[in-house]
Amino acid sequence: MESIGQPIDRLDGRLKVTGGARYTAELDLPDLVYGVIVGSTVPSGRIRQVDAAPAERAPGVLKVLTHENAPRLLPIPAELSGIRLLGDGGVGEEYLPLQAAQVYFAGQPVAFVVARTFEQARHAATLVRVEYDAVAPKLVMNAGSMATRPDKFLGRPDEALQATRGGDAAAVRGVFDASPVRVSHTYTTPIEHHSPLEMSATIALWVRMPDRASAQLTLYDTCRNLKGNQTILAQVFGLPTANVRIVSQFIGGAFGAKGFQWNTPILCALAAKATGRTVKLVLTRQQMFLLAGQRAATEQGYAIGAEAGGEIRAVLHTTRTHSSAISGYIEPCGRTTKILYSLPHLEISHELVRLNLPTPCPMRAPGEAPGTWAQETAMDELAEKLGMDPLTFRLRNYADVDPENGKPWSSKHLKECYTRGAELIGWDRRPSQPRRMREGQYLVGYGMATTIYPAGQRGAAARIILSADGSAVVRSATHDQGNGAYTILAQVAADALGLPLARVRFELGDSDFPQAPPAGGSATTVSVSAAIEQASTQAKRQLMELAVAEVSSPLYSAKLKDIGASNGRLFLRSDPGRGEEYTAILRRTQRKHITADGEAKPGPEREAFSFSSFGAVFAKVRVDPELGTVRIAQVAGVYDVGRVINPKTTRSQLHGGIGFGIGMALTEETIYDSRTGRAVIRDLADYHIPSMADTPLITVETLDIADPQIPGPGARGLGEIGIVGTAAAITNAVYHATGIRYRSLPLTPAKMVVPTAAESRNTATT
Repeated sequence: MESIGQPIDRLDGRLKVTGGARYTAELDLPDLVYGVIVGSTVPSGRIRQVDAAPAERAPGVLKVLTHENAPRLLPIPAELSGIRLLGDGGVGEEYLPLQAAQVYFAGQPVAFVVARTFEQARHAATLVRVEYDAVAPKLVMNAGSMATRPDKFLGRPDEALQATRGGDAAAVRGVFDASPVRVSHTYTTPIEHHSPLEMSATIALWVRMPDRASAQLTLYDTCRNLKGNQTILAQVFGLPTANVRIVSQFIGGAFGAKGFQWNTPILCALAAKATGRTVKLVLTRQQMFLLAGQRAATEQGYAIGAEAGGEIRAVLHTTRTHSSAISGYIEPCGRTTKILYSLPHLEISHELVRLNLPTPCPMRAPGEAPGTWAQETAMDELAEKLGMDPLTFRLRNYADVDPENGKPWSSKHLKECYTRGAELIGWDRRPSQPRRMREGQYLVGYGMATTIYPAGQRGAAARIILSADGSAVVRSATHDQGNGAYTILAQVAADALGLPLARVRFELGDSDFPQAPPAGGSATTVSVSAAIEQASTQAKRQLMELAVAEVSSPLYSAKLKDIGASNGRLFLRSDPGRGEEYTAILRRTQRKHITADGEAKPGPEREAFSFSSFGAVFAKVRVDPELGTVRIAQVAGVYDVGRVINPKTTRSQLHGGIGFGIGMALTEETIYDSRTGRAVIRDLADYHIPSMADTPLITVETLDIADPQIPGPGARGLGEIGIVGTAAAITNAVYHATGIRYRSLPLTPAKMVVPTAAESRNTATT
């Protein structure tokens, strides 16, 4: 039986629920000591003086590192594997830890205490005294903020942040102004945090090589970019890449965090080098709000004009987003605007404002999540102004080909998603006018949105070791951040090798393994699966060559193209009874194992087609007009994500994405003090992630149609598409329930002042 398509339980599940899976913070290595960060108390300025003497005299303290005594580092590269790290549009930080006196944000590491126990290090950290020459910080993004206009997101040629279609900006504006029906509003989203269950952690140790001329650095780290971070660490410490090893076998959630090279692993490695000991650093939950990334706040202007019949003529989408003073990372909100609907005239633009706040980074569906919220809210507003059903309006502007480049889609079944999603939610019960439905004290409304996410592929490699006992080990330097990679990649390998799943073990999380891309952009499954397919082909070819060369084999002298493989056995396709077990072939030829490597890169089909996953999400909400509370009664999402490798892990991923969208719509918001730059909301008591009590009936379905242009099983990534559009479906439903349009997330009760029915007719949208 094929493994692909089966709802297999997570192969690592038992390890996780029994405590057998050892996360980074749980590892207990020999000679282990502990590090604690001392953070800046000012958001901008310079360190005038550090008095570390009281801390150095404290019990158990081995070292207090500051910018004055820390080992010197080399600069990080400006670009890595075609990804811009430094400068506007880049994803890295433009400073290195403890290398200078400059302070860029509150909480920035200004000292690092190493002690024999964690408690000793934590106590000593409170004894470090730092004096600053503070300067006035920039903490608020407003109309007067100085902004730049980055050219490309991450420096990628196909990710232009300033673009027009159908003429220059003036021409697009002219078409919009001439459109018979227009909507133009500003939509804002706050800073949001990833809040994974596992805090970021690093263990660093140095080992002197036998030649005594060089050293090897090993990091156990909560990292989902093994090869990239390996390269960066080698660069800053002046080491050959082969002298750096990073291990990350289990990650307790990331959602975009833990992806690029934060300074905390470098800081831990610095301390290990300075002390000659193995150093462990585990961030606190409060530090996760300062040192581990966030989704940037956005202000989006969305203007859309259409003919009276509903055909969109022009869209102008402007984005203003913040970053830190040491990073050019930008939230690319215009990504989906370019491709979701048929738009003859378009302008997108992005502005970046640098503030003295912690550095933002990608967070689940970077750009797409806030961008589609503005886009799909504006689509809903224009549909109402046109007097059209929101679903009908979207179908009227359906993009049969990629509007950005005219290429055909590799596979697109969005219309089927619309139809099935409408059935699941009961869209036909929705009255066209808002505030027409009640259930007891609650106002009831329905909303929907389209969802889309790129189906990317990156270069990857895999190695297969097939043993004479009939088992196989498959290795790749990819990652499992809780998304089920251990399981689904083992399923792919089992089918590709023609082995039962029980005979396959997939190993990941080690930079010594064959190359794999970062776990992000919903590209892991596609990229690594293609490499596994290539390695499997090579492994089976080796078996076939051994078999056909042996006179005693039933397959002697057969042509390789005539041989099939299934259930651990080679056989003649024309005569399946004539064949031989893998184990018999290897034992007869006196081989303990064979090893096969495979590498896969995006092929020519990537130039001929456009690749995306699609879906439609629908929501039903109940609003208490007296309390201003929103309760979600139901969310239904239907998704076109190619072949589904594992229905169980797929459902889990999509449920989780929808949960993210619920939090984005209703509860999640990080606030920094506008005077001090310190996080006001900095733990999970105040940062409100939706709980089980907040989670409604969620129905997810997938079409399970293989993408014919994607190698291997034809699966597309689905880790992020669940969040895209969900917030818009919910807030559109809130409008349908209340008759009030809210254009600032999240919709907390403090914002939800719901007037009476009589008042609402005269209430402006907010």
